[in-house]
Amino acid sequence: REVLEGNRFAASKGQDINLESFQSFLQKNGYLRTETVREPGEYAMRGGIVDLFPPGYSEPLRLDLFGSEIDKIRTFDPDTQRSLKEIPEFSLFPATELFMDEDSIARFRSGYREAFGVVRDDDPLYEAVSAGRRYNGTEHWLPLFYERMDTLFDYVPNAALTMDPHAGQVREDRLDQIKDFFEARKTLEGAASCKNGRKNTKSKDVSLSGSVYHPLPVERLYVEEAWEGEELSPFSAPDAEEGHAKKGRDFADIRALPDGDVFAALKEYIEGRGGSLERKTFIAAYSEGAAVRLKGLMEVAAIGPLTDCADYKAVKKLQPGQIGIGVLALERGFVAPDLAVITEADILGDRLARRAQKKRRADNFLTEISSLSEGDLVVHVDHGVGKFVALETLEAAKTLHDCLKIEYAGGDRLFVPVENIDVLTRFGGDEGSVQLDKLGGAGWQARKARVKKDLMVMAEHLLEIAAARQLKKAQKLDIGEGLYNEFAARFPYAETEDQERAIGDVLGDLSGDYPMDRLICGDVGFGKTEVALRAAYVAAMAGAQVAVVVPTTLLARQHYQNFTARFTGTGLRIEQLSRLISAKDTKAVKEGLADGSVNIVIGTHALFGKGISFANLGLLVVDEEQRFGVKQKERLKELKNNVHILTLTATPIPRTLQMSLTGVKEMSLITTPPVDRLAVRSFVLPFDPVVVREALLREHYRGGQSFYVCPRIKDIEQVAETLKELVPELKTVVAHGQMAPDMLEERMSAFYEGKYDVLLATNIIESGLDIPSANTLIVHRSDLFGLSQLYQIRGRVGRSKVRAYAYLTYLPGVQLNPQAQKRLEVIETLDTLGAGFQLASHDMDIRGAGNLLGDQQSGHIREIGVELYQQMLEEAVAAAREGGDMGAGVEERWSPQINLGTSVLIPDTYIQDLNVRMSLYRRLSDLEDSDDIESFAAELIDRFGAIPDEVNNLLDIVAIKQLCRKAGVGSVDAGPKGAVIGFHKDSPPNVEGLMRWIAEKGGAVKLRPDQKLVAIRHWDSPEKRVKGVQNLMKALSTLL
Repeated sequence: REVLEGNRFAASKGQDINLESFQSFLQKNGYLRTETVREPGEYAMRGGIVDLFPPGYSEPLRLDLFGSEIDKIRTFDPDTQRSLKEIPEFSLFPATELFMDEDSIARFRSGYREAFGVVRDDDPLYEAVSAGRRYNGTEHWLPLFYERMDTLFDYVPNAALTMDPHAGQVREDRLDQIKDFFEARKTLEGAASCKNGRKNTKSKDVSLSGSVYHPLPVERLYVEEAWEGEELSPFSAPDAEEGHAKKGRDFADIRALPDGDVFAALKEYIEGRGGSLERKTFIAAYSEGAAVRLKGLMEVAAIGPLTDCADYKAVKKLQPGQIGIGVLALERGFVAPDLAVITEADILGDRLARRAQKKRRADNFLTEISSLSEGDLVVHVDHGVGKFVALETLEAAKTLHDCLKIEYAGGDRLFVPVENIDVLTRFGGDEGSVQLDKLGGAGWQARKARVKKDLMVMAEHLLEIAAARQLKKAQKLDIGEGLYNEFAARFPYAETEDQERAIGDVLGDLSGDYPMDRLICGDVGFGKTEVALRAAYVAAMAGAQVAVVVPTTLLARQHYQNFTARFTGTGLRIEQLSRLISAKDTKAVKEGLADGSVNIVIGTHALFGKGISFANLGLLVVDEEQRFGVKQKERLKELKNNVHILTLTATPIPRTLQMSLTGVKEMSLITTPPVDRLAVRSFVLPFDPVVVREALLREHYRGGQSFYVCPRIKDIEQVAETLKELVPELKTVVAHGQMAPDMLEERMSAFYEGKYDVLLATNIIESGLDIPSANTLIVHRSDLFGLSQLYQIRGRVGRSKVRAYAYLTYLPGVQLNPQAQKRLEVIETLDTLGAGFQLASHDMDIRGAGNLLGDQQSGHIREIGVELYQQMLEEAVAAAREGGDMGAGVEERWSPQINLGTSVLIPDTYIQDLNVRMSLYRRLSDLEDSDDIESFAAELIDRFGAIPDEVNNLLDIVAIKQLCRKAGVGSVDAGPKGAVIGFHKDSPPNVEGLMRWIAEKGGAVKLRPDQKLVAIRHWDSPEKRVKGVQNLMKALSTLL
């Protein structure tokens, strides 16, 4: 404690600090220097700006220095890197409990020799600490660094502690577990040394990988039990209350009854609780919204009057016999002599307890992660597919320009100035088999023209379908609000914003005049099924039949169980139809569908079979349509006539694609995770048998299952053998894509039913499958997977309130290539909840649009890349809406070429990290107006300090390009004596207006025979040149 206090650093606004000694403090106290600060314990220095994230702070800090004086102290958002608020002062404590100063190193050396005698030359721990280097696991020798070790009680001497009566046993179990780990590690290392030809000798030194290991005696690290008895007083704290409470009433038995009325039972319980006049009652809801909804339902059931309680003090003020309601995050209720607490979970069933986390604004972070890296494929709008080789600074006419060097077939090279980065798009998708285009070749233009023509046809076809649908009539499906609200109240989660929006979209469509055809897109476990449940309830209660079609029997069973559980007590008949159902039951279901007695049927393609007819089909729900065969899709089209259709998919679809199809294909995206979903804890590590065994056993002993994912089928057999040796007590089942479909489904079903503990599979882990009990994931050779693949795989775990763990392993002793290392770092640090699904969309593979728009479109994406395809699709839909003719095609985006004779770049002296510079260049193409440019400039100042002239020039050119597009100008070449202006496609947009404007200028502006304008000026400084060109562009844009 004394050492910590002695290593505290406090400073306030206006104070002088010595930057060198401040940096020395940070290094000595365990802070890690990085380019961009995102995690606690990191710091970055950029000129007069210092970013740091002190442990214990909820947000990192940004210090703005004026010389050596602290000018401003601000907090900032680690995702967007934008400043949040100014604070007057800050205090820093060490980021580690291990100090490597001269005194502590000397103390360690002396204590180590005293404890273990003469030190051998090959003792890596002693050698590293002596040299002032950190060694992995040095914390195990912490007592040697200090004169005394403090406990928690030294920090909070007068605290009242609540002790678990089983704490002693837990402590013993934990120490036993540590001992087991140590023995397991020792055994493995011993076996390894025997294999390597070294005899394993018994000595007090344990040999680890050939190095000497001296463990400290356990009593040096842990306090003794006798000490606890002396230090802790057994008397209760004066403020604590003895409740003498017992478990409260859970209404699960009533909820399980087909005609159970929970609120009638609740009323009876409150009124006849055995002396209700002696007790007050408090209803505990999880959130404000839940309290309001619960209060409404209770008032309908004539329970009350209800008193709103803002906090526990208000509950204590209730009189016996009164009923209070408020927000208190309790899972279960209790009954005390004077108080009965009934929770929302007691009444409505399990509901998630935590508040919705603030939705992370990860857009900029995603752009930075997906910034162009050397070796990435890019698509130039005029020259086609090339490879981004490097960012190079070129000098021309004594000015510097940053350019992207793109390589084409035959070694040809093209340099693209950064201000024109908007002519480049990432290829994305599957880059494996893509050929580079030839620079200047005709192949790219022909390919692009063909795709453009096909896109135009498809856009017109989609618009025709949308128009035809509005001419058809479908049943209006609508029910009373009371019935619907009661059904909605049974939902065991708090709805996310996206979910509420999607439900609203669907209910609006169902009550409309024409048939719904809506796609709900969201990751597994993000709540698509709930949208389908609500739609099915409304349709069935309105008197229509509902058919839910899924691609596998396993999914059919899963949906059937979900539907049956949620529809208990509604009086609706729900059946399933698949090959697992007996012939007798199948016949009964078919008859029920024909006579209308079956309200909801859930089935596989068996629903398309002969002899299936519906009395009154009103809603068809299709799950993962792209996984059905051609014949089944044709039969689906027949079923779809004049009925409402809701399609569910887990394939990531980017919001940009959704926006471009607005009004053509109705879509609702669910990209926010459920309220209490815990982020998956991810660890990247070399394969370690002890860690793997412990992870699998821990999951098994907490009643769960594990996934073990292998990238290549050829490795599965070897991994299965390893697992048999490591965890002989667990049952493992193997599944991969080359198995017969029936066998694959049988094995997946067996795992789903809990017959196996571990599923060893390739990355075919069923995308639509929801296994809440599987919460540990181990990925073999994770360096062989792409970023979006790793996200998809990691998304298979963490589907319930239980914390999930993902271990991404790679071969020990093998140096990873930089790209693989970067991918694994990103997935380890990036919260899977905020950005996972968005990143999978961002890095969308070819399936995304193929599933949405047809297989032919997948081919088009392979030809021109994901991003350019999306741009052209948006343009095609816009042109089709406006009645653009096929001959004219689609007006392409174009990039005006600007040369002002000034240096244009982000210097590496301003931002050193190449990846950050590339991501900022990439974001330039997203700036659409002057507000965007101002916001971008403010962010640069905020993050990196005052903007240099070269960066200001860059922003000026982006602003001029925006004006050029409005004015129809394709190029501007400016110098001290004026500017030459070329129009896009050599065609001035308004010739008459232009000629009048030229005449008004009295010879200062001339039109050359080649349709270029010459403006004669005297601009003796770059600033005047920029201002002059801006004024010219504004004048030309007013002519349009």
